[in-house]
Amino acid sequence: MKEEANRNPPKGSEEPGSRSWFLERLPWPEVGRALARDPRLILPVGAMVQHGPHLPLGTNTIISEAVARAVSRELGILRAPAFHYGVRGPERESFAGTAGIQRKTLHRALNELLAEWEDHGFQEFILLSAHRHEAHVEALLMALTSSAATTVVNLFTIEVGDILEGSPFSEHGGELETSLMLHLAPDLVRMEHAADVIIDSKTLRKYARGRVATPPPGSRGILGVPSRATPEKGAAVFSRYIQALKEILGEGSSVD
Repeated sequence: MKEEANRNPPKGSEEPGSRSWFLERLPWPEVGRALARDPRLILPVGAMVQHGPHLPLGTNTIISEAVARAVSRELGILRAPAFHYGVRGPERESFAGTAGIQRKTLHRALNELLAEWEDHGFQEFILLSAHRHEAHVEALLMALTSSAATTVVNLFTIEVGDILEGSPFSEHGGELETSLMLHLAPDLVRMEHAADVIIDSKTLRKYARGRVATPPPGSRGILGVPSRATPEKGAAVFSRYIQALKEILGEGSSVD
């Protein structure tokens, strides 16, 4: 427990004394006043899946939550606590601690949450994710409300190929995600356990779609080249994500 208490939080965490837009830390009257000024809500949707023996199971959540926190603070948009469980593929290999829910379960949970918030006056929801599994993304895209707008942003579709040595679309726990984690939460990265596992893009697509139930034998869950990862690359990618989100959402309030 002492080790957990001393562990540094990921970069971008709430700073003492800073203006908070985090629902979890605000009394309802303050939420109401912020909502009247800007009726948007950012909801990061994570996953509890393996990323090789060197990255934490919550990698997807840590990345999406950090981006949501930064954009919320810069634009003054309310954000909700992250939804930590997403849809994962039908992996036959046992990765201790991984857990996922079915697409219909995530879809229903999101619909129920958005419906309640819509009743409070929210007019637009930004669902933010950093998980490539197609069934997971489909569940986000199917989230419905009565009249509010819903914007789904998968961070891994934002172009960052110029920052990395390899393709960001041909990895899982590789250069991209490892670089981001080295920047956001370096104390959670175990680089001594990382290994490079290169596969063809066709096999990776099958894995993302759930048509290949396990990573290649001996990969220990890694797909890509984490040895290329650096915190500097992670910082550049993180900055790119924030800028892309700001362009999508606009620099200011969506309410006149």
